[in-house]
Amino acid sequence: MNIPLIVWSAIVFSMRRILIPFACIFLFTTAGFTKEKFQHPGPVRLTHDGEKWAEKTLRKLTVEEKIGQVFMIWCRAGFLNVQNPEYLQLRDSMQKYHVGSFAMTVHVDGPYLMRSEPYEAAELLNRLQSDSKLPLLFAADFERGVSMRLMGTTVFPHAMAFGADARLEDAETFGRITAEESRAIGIHWNFFPDADVNSNPANPIINTRSFGEDPKQVGALVAAYIKGAHEGGMLVTAKHFPGHGETATDSHLGVASVTVDRAHLDSIELPPFREAIAAGVDSVMVAHVTVPALDSDPNHVATISPAVVSDLLEKQLGFSGIVVSDALDMAGLTRLFAANIGRAAVEAFKAGDDLLLIPADLPASYAAMLQAVKSGEISQERLDRSVLKILKTKASLGLQDARMVDLSALDKSVGRPTNIAFGQQVAESAVTLVRDNGKVLPLKSKGTIKGTLPYTTKEETHNDVVTVVFSDDVRTESGRAFARELLSRVPDANVIYVDPRIAPGMSNEVLKAVNEAKAVLAAIYVVPTAGKVGNTVAMPDTTSALLDQVLDRARNKTAVISLGNPYLAASFPKIENYMCTFSNASVSEIAAVKALFGEIPIRGRLPVSIPNVAQRGAGIERPVQVANGGSVHAQK
Repeated sequence: MNIPLIVWSAIVFSMRRILIPFACIFLFTTAGFTKEKFQHPGPVRLTHDGEKWAEKTLRKLTVEEKIGQVFMIWCRAGFLNVQNPEYLQLRDSMQKYHVGSFAMTVHVDGPYLMRSEPYEAAELLNRLQSDSKLPLLFAADFERGVSMRLMGTTVFPHAMAFGADARLEDAETFGRITAEESRAIGIHWNFFPDADVNSNPANPIINTRSFGEDPKQVGALVAAYIKGAHEGGMLVTAKHFPGHGETATDSHLGVASVTVDRAHLDSIELPPFREAIAAGVDSVMVAHVTVPALDSDPNHVATISPAVVSDLLEKQLGFSGIVVSDALDMAGLTRLFAANIGRAAVEAFKAGDDLLLIPADLPASYAAMLQAVKSGEISQERLDRSVLKILKTKASLGLQDARMVDLSALDKSVGRPTNIAFGQQVAESAVTLVRDNGKVLPLKSKGTIKGTLPYTTKEETHNDVVTVVFSDDVRTESGRAFARELLSRVPDANVIYVDPRIAPGMSNEVLKAVNEAKAVLAAIYVVPTAGKVGNTVAMPDTTSALLDQVLDRARNKTAVISLGNPYLAASFPKIENYMCTFSNASVSEIAAVKALFGEIPIRGRLPVSIPNVAQRGAGIERPVQVANGGSVHAQK
């Protein structure tokens, strides 16, 4: 039958009108089925299906891919175009070396930590996940919560502030909030809690990162944090095994040594790690420290010591989770392998470490591991054991089913006002008054700054209240929140910033202001800083000399506030008024000013002993001392 062309055209046109709507319906329907699946964090749990996925995946991996799974490298969060060389290098390293996990951090510029935004970080992690053959594990060092690296998140004080606060439920909530915010941006694993007992006041790297000096309290706070973090769906790490609290060297810069006997280890260093293991900690980080009582070889730091890892941690303490090395690029380890840097990874793995963190040279470390496996120095069974642990960990998070995070949910999950208020509340509960001569505190408020138009002159500065902010660098944020809070109460207060470089040239100005003042506040920011040359928990000579001069002239009207190292007072016996916050976080700065003006009760207790000053547990309690809307001086 011959159908004219015009009739065919009419038929086709009619069919298109009928079929197009059906096609649209089909496309929209299938789009619903192919919608991106997002992670839904919940309690960490390995299901039967997850275990089967891990075992099946292991069987499919080549030796090269297995070796890549045991490495974790840096990923610096920030906006990166898809063609940005930094992103291309990240992606290419991941794919070339089959890298299985990343440690998220941010860029650093001298003393500045270039904190990023949650959206930027989450988008970058999502993109790396999409470019990876296997789901990635993302870890981070969130010792003080996500705010250590990203803005707009909940700010918490240092761990030692939780020791002064002494509430286990607060440590648990700390873990849960950090977990919720971490998982929202795509971070699965926190290198915290710190299980170190800070038994050495001169320790240059642990200090306020520890919960305190009492093993029992440290262990209890560690276990509470783990419980909360697990409720929020986050993996956690107890560090720095077998204990870094007794050391006097920063292992980022050199080989630190724990020179105590086994009895001391069993009674001080190890109990918090036992508590962590009993609480179900997912991983333990091994430190670059020598421990002669456990391994007499002076070149065997714990990271590469079978006696410490395989024998003590796994066999004696019964830990079966992931053993992660401390960063392999730290001088405490690299100086032992300067001639062959790749061997550091091999020796750590042979000692029992499962995950190799931040190799100093990824190509060399990867090649050394590959050679060790192919030669039989590392057996296939040994490699498979660690890789299976890592794959099961990924499955316990459900990453085999959904590896992306929902960017549209960040504004509901991160920086909740109730969480932010909780961080502030802990900082306030931690404030500890160690000395009080009854002549300075509480300070008296003059009221708030009057509202003015932009660029108009504000009230001029006077010297009734002088604050000297001592920090490592006046260009940093140290003292900014403290000054803002102070000036909102005493608008004409004189705030002077000094650091070691400019202190000698400013001494005359500072001392003149101190002489004229009715009250002097010395806000001192000394906090442990990883990899910083010099003693990071003692004041430098120039600023120390200036503080001595201030105390010589005005000790009875000076309050010293330590926003960091609480042991500071041991070096300045002339201090008559001494307050500790155990942290330089903004919430601690705000808490300090509130306490100085009697706006909050002071009830913190020292979680450490300050030599020749006060014992652990000491603390002068003060009730709220605000009356009729303003602060009043205490009764003399």
